[in-house]
Amino acid sequence: MQTKNSLSSLVWFPALLAALLSAGCESDAPAARPSPNSSARRWIGPLVSVPGGDQFRTVIYYGPWQCNSELMTYCQRKCGGIGHTLQGCMWLADINFDFDGRLMQAGSRFPMTNCCCSYGTISPSATNAASMRWNDMRDSFREDFAKRFGQSPADPDGTPYQGHHVHDLWHGGNPTDWNNIIPFPRDLHQDLFGLYNQCYAGNPPWNSAGPRLPYVK
Repeated sequence: MQTKNSLSSLVWFPALLAALLSAGCESDAPAARPSPNSSARRWIGPLVSVPGGDQFRTVIYYGPWQCNSELMTYCQRKCGGIGHTLQGCMWLADINFDFDGRLMQAGSRFPMTNCCCSYGTISPSATNAASMRWNDMRDSFREDFAKRFGQSPADPDGTPYQGHHVHDLWHGGNPTDWNNIIPFPRDLHQDLFGLYNQCYAGNPPWNSAGPRLPYVK
């Protein structure tokens, strides 16, 4: 049996995993730079055993894509709630947890989304200091990721994925918050700087909603 419930929080590590293991849930994600029929880059984690003899697997599909109307609304509320306006919305990745239990099978889909609010930028020295804090924890982040999800993502040649800050450091993102970091393939990560600039500038396609789903599995 598979149960599907909506998740409203974007916290995707311990809290989401605990919810998945207790109830099995699905958060329907948004939408599209590729068309809804296209494939997406993905990372497939190993099966991880949990107490009681059950297992789960993490699969991450990578964009970025436009947000769908649901996430666009979420970001409008988030920005407005902290006194900012929404300039764009970028859905970075779709995280899937597949749970294989003795009594049920369940799955969760969960969007990692950058709400491009009208944040001010911080100074170069403050950005550099934040980057140094991230550099100091990079290795421990990868080690902790591997402990929680069975493996730290890497390219076929063994090169570790780079850590991407969803709320970027230049706009004041927290450099060491687990819920603000996602492993990202190096080549895709290098494109994000220019795309973030477009999003914060309110440029298309990030200023409008796209289709509901961006890829097929």
